[in-house]
Amino acid sequence: LAVLAYVVVLIGAVAYYVYFSGGPKGATYGKQICGIKIIDFNNGGPIGYGRAFIRFLMQIVSGWILYLGYLWMLWDKEKQCWHDKMANDVVVPVHAYPIR
Repeated sequence: LAVLAYVVVLIGAVAYYVYFSGGPKGATYGKQICGIKIIDFNNGGPIGYGRAFIRFLMQIVSGWILYLGYLWMLWDKEKQCWHDKMANDVVVPVHAYPIR
């Protein structure tokens, strides 16, 4: 029963992240509160659900080695983490890039 609960919660968490990150707003509720969103690096539009799923998986990889993938944005020219680079997206302030 505990394994089933774990699987249901995991599927729910992935679905939540992919739905809100890949949708037109490009942000989960936490990102919305912080005033940031995820946009396509090339055209500024939403990244879509497929790339949101890739981004979710790559966030796990970004944290494997002392969170180096997350810290990468500190010296990256485009200010992207590893998962941003893999999904070809960028996190931006909402006020600078309003929803189309």
